[in-house]
Amino acid sequence: MSVIVAQNSKAKERAWLRSPLALLSIAVMVCGLFLLGQGLWIHAKAYAAQILLERAFTESIATGEKVKPWAWADTWPVARIKAPRLAASAIALNGASGQALAFGPGHLQNTPQAGEQGTAVYAAHRDTHFAFLKDIEKGDLIRVTRNDGKTYTYRATQMTVTRWDEARIDVHAAGSHLVLATCYPFNAVTQGPLRYLVYADLAEEPSL
Repeated sequence: MSVIVAQNSKAKERAWLRSPLALLSIAVMVCGLFLLGQGLWIHAKAYAAQILLERAFTESIATGEKVKPWAWADTWPVARIKAPRLAASAIALNGASGQALAFGPGHLQNTPQAGEQGTAVYAAHRDTHFAFLKDIEKGDLIRVTRNDGKTYTYRATQMTVTRWDEARIDVHAAGSHLVLATCYPFNAVTQGPLRYLVYADLAEEPSL
């Protein structure tokens, strides 16, 4: 009897493994493992890149020249963005192409540099370098150090959610302003049309 039961059990197991439900379950598990590995790779790459970017940025300040973080890079560090209250920091690159944003925040090239007249805009991914934006509060200080060594301190004035094609950013505004932009919502998996924007105004004169 025990032999027959065991044989029946194995037959049912083999039949289940061949069923559409089993194949679907296996496919879901494989996809889940792939996405988990992909997510870990993205975070590891972002972290490792910032180490190389920090070295290149430090060298830029010391030499006054553009320094590529690695030989084949088509961009270079232009600023360090810090949120002191949150102990958050990231090196920003020139340009906001998809390749640049994989390694750090990008400075939109059609906007002024930090400290210049108008609104400087930096963008980054919500799950890596700009994940801290969700914790920024009105009144928080944001410090931007350029690759010429000058540091500009901004104070956050408002946070808003808007469609990417409806964002109200005046790059020619009077005074010196800052916008940090990322995708929204923060916990979403796929990219959508919404953007989370942190607006800030210059709070202190530049320091060296």
